[in-house]
Amino acid sequence: MCGILAVLGCSDDSQAKRVRVLELSRRLKHRGPDWSGLHQHGDCYLAHQRLAIVDPASGDQPLFNEDKSVAVTVNGEIYNHEELRKKLVNHKFRTGSDCDVIAHLYEEYGEDFVDMLDGIFSFVLLDTRDNSYIVARDAIGVASLYIGWGLDGSVWISSEMKGLNDDCEHFECFPPGHLYSSKTGGFRRWYNPPWFSEAIPSVPYDPLVLRRAFENAVIKRLMTDVPFGVLLSGGLDSSLVASITARYLAGTKTAKHWGSQLHSFCVGLENSPDLKAAREVADYLGTVHHEFHFTVQDGIDAIEDVIYHIETYDVTTIRASTPMFLMSRKIKSLGVKMVISGEGSDEIFGGYLYFHKAPNKDEFHHETCRKIKALHQYDCLRANKATSAWGLEARVPFLDKQFINVAMSIDPESKMIKRDEGRIEKWILRRAFDDEEDPYLPKHILYRQKEQFSDGVGYSWIDGLKAHADQHVTNKMMRNASNIFPHNTPMTKEAYYYRMIFERFFPQNSARLTVPGGATVACSTAKAVEWDAAWKNNLDPSGRAALGVHLSAYNAETPLSNMPSQVIDNIPRMIEVPGVAIQS
Repeated sequence: MCGILAVLGCSDDSQAKRVRVLELSRRLKHRGPDWSGLHQHGDCYLAHQRLAIVDPASGDQPLFNEDKSVAVTVNGEIYNHEELRKKLVNHKFRTGSDCDVIAHLYEEYGEDFVDMLDGIFSFVLLDTRDNSYIVARDAIGVASLYIGWGLDGSVWISSEMKGLNDDCEHFECFPPGHLYSSKTGGFRRWYNPPWFSEAIPSVPYDPLVLRRAFENAVIKRLMTDVPFGVLLSGGLDSSLVASITARYLAGTKTAKHWGSQLHSFCVGLENSPDLKAAREVADYLGTVHHEFHFTVQDGIDAIEDVIYHIETYDVTTIRASTPMFLMSRKIKSLGVKMVISGEGSDEIFGGYLYFHKAPNKDEFHHETCRKIKALHQYDCLRANKATSAWGLEARVPFLDKQFINVAMSIDPESKMIKRDEGRIEKWILRRAFDDEEDPYLPKHILYRQKEQFSDGVGYSWIDGLKAHADQHVTNKMMRNASNIFPHNTPMTKEAYYYRMIFERFFPQNSARLTVPGGATVACSTAKAVEWDAAWKNNLDPSGRAALGVHLSAYNAETPLSNMPSQVIDNIPRMIEVPGVAIQS
């Protein structure tokens, strides 16, 4: 993913201001190490740090229309750009970049073109003819984006908070699926899918329709002019992504450039069972598999860098981001610039273990809607920034617009977890890819219980983090936590430790307000905590907090080795972060 920074209407067109914009843009250089550019028109500045994935030779930014009256700085990938070019027959394109269509679509359709884009993106478009501008972010918020306001009336836009936090009086997350227009001075939501209203859908489950929709989502993300691979943890989501990619790669333009041998990547603590599972899937699919190991101390040593790059103090996000951050550095060192990952499946299909306690299909569906709407603050934030920290791009086919529409239109009764009927979490996704004649995955992988990324890397990772925090945060500090941190008061020493580091990098009140809070159990929303009275006394984001569901639940007294095989086979075990494996 690239890095964009824009300062709009700052009433200052001096050289000093230009130097300051360049200085701030360099804070995003990790996101785009291939090229940097700055376009100035009066008191408006568009800066860009490029990670070249499509048309590396000529796609440098900012991008322009024919007469350069419209300038665009954009971070993202437009998967349907070839189709859109065919609609713009009277336009001449300067580059082969997939993002080159944006300025021309604006010329043709005005501000209403954003919904035509199929991809992940955040962009600023400046129309120098009337000095107006628009800013937009993709539907789910895969591409990170922030907006801020200066005392001089300026509007600031940045891919990361660190690009604007020192210069804005107030700043916040730019909402996903929205557009900001200088003509109206406010936001409007351009993304309005049927599921957004949270009305209960009724379309019957058709496994072949769901299968084809996801295959299409993966295939379109094979658009690249640089080496790429897949993140593979051995869990269901990442394994399906890898399987489909391996199956369809040979017939793509990408294969002609880089060959049809798929590379897969996994990270975990040494001897983790999940590393073994990832290796097994890689062998089954015939990928060139790269396995990276880290120690608990390696992770602890990286925590400060992780919080600086991820820009959050949310406990689950930091736990899961650290192994992904370490893995991304290794992947980039191999010359790979793009990876395909499995984020989003659990939110769409109710894959988290706490969904076992959903009281009815209405509550189940409402919770999936809430989870998807919040993804930009959690898993999208992690996937985008943990990889971008090293100039690596992550693509997430489960969050494809068309696929979400298909999956969220299915009657949620089909998604409900019913152990007595043999339906574990994400049963409809598993069933869609259960092909006896041409298997996508081995059966035991296809029906493997889910593991949270930070859990799946190994429980000793989380336990090690807690022990480290306990050494740095005293009981006396915890007693005063509500006075020191009145907003989103940390309830554990681990949370307090992360909060101290975050506040050192981002001391502004606006910064702490960008991070969500509230009660959670096993990654639930606060509303879902109400599903089980016992959870109120066991608030922890780990999958093990789903008492009575997870095999390694905190209060489990029976060792896994002593459980009957039929029990193990029928109880979900894990929650996945693509490419990350941790010892249980």
